[in-house]
Amino acid sequence: MHCEIASVEVCAGAGGQALGLERAGFRHEALVEVEAVCRKTLSFNRPEWRVLSGEQSNLKTFDARAFRGIDLLAGGLPCPPFSKAGKQLGAEDERNLFPDFLRVVDECRPRAVMVENVRGFLDPTFEDFRNDFRKALEKFGYKVGWRLFSASDFGVSQLRPRVVIVGVAAGADFDWPDPDPEAPPGVGALLHDQMAAGGWEGATAWAAQAAQVAPTIVGGSLKHGGPDLGPTRARAAWAKLGVDGRSLADAPPAPGFTGMPRLTVPMVARVQGFPDDWTFVGRKTPAYRQVGNAFPPPVSAAVGRRIGQALIRSSVMIA
Repeated sequence: MHCEIASVEVCAGAGGQALGLERAGFRHEALVEVEAVCRKTLSFNRPEWRVLSGEQSNLKTFDARAFRGIDLLAGGLPCPPFSKAGKQLGAEDERNLFPDFLRVVDECRPRAVMVENVRGFLDPTFEDFRNDFRKALEKFGYKVGWRLFSASDFGVSQLRPRVVIVGVAAGADFDWPDPDPEAPPGVGALLHDQMAAGGWEGATAWAAQAAQVAPTIVGGSLKHGGPDLGPTRARAAWAKLGVDGRSLADAPPAPGFTGMPRLTVPMVARVQGFPDDWTFVGRKTPAYRQVGNAFPPPVSAAVGRRIGQALIRSSVMIA
């Protein structure tokens, strides 16, 4: 896409959504992220990106007025208020940042908004919350809709169902992306070269039987969750692929290894849809948490391209 469209992203994490929007043709005017280790990851991989610091790095204190009229305001708002892994407190959860997002929308009046969240956002118990959020955006002048996508719909070797909410200025013509017609490779095909990199003789046999896409990567929260592939059900799903999900490895299996191999952080990042040259700053646990909580870049790119096309075709602005 050859265009000059710009974005501001809040709750940017380790860059999954930002990387996808970059691929979709957006120039990042600012990235807002409260976790210092994530900001280091963003700056390490893209020194040219403007990663805000101080009070401007926190969505709760971010002043967006300097970015009024930006083409896109995007954000992966915290999912624990809606996640089945938590208490699903919704609006009552202290981590609910939807009101802060609406304040930022009001301050900068972007031409479009995009929010990513977990499948639980669509649960019946949150119907009033969804409708209130939609109505608030409609009052600002946006046409609003949401879709549930699986990352595997866009070439990612992982299920990872995610809700994407998009609002565009009334008058802009936005169409949701269609899923890729071809299925993504299974975990074995995807990770064979990485699993064999340490000289493990069993890598080819392992890859042949790990023919399915991965279950959803579970990254854990800042307070909970370590370097493992999730709770009992998730570990059982990984075991069917011949992967020991109880912990992560520091390196691929060595010659003579027996048993089920563990994944490394770079392997999990590839499963999540990141390019191999994207580096996650920090030790294993914070690095894995960054990967596990990310929005897969290919999904972000697919939706971002459609938003970009809608904005390029339209000159409508939000008053």
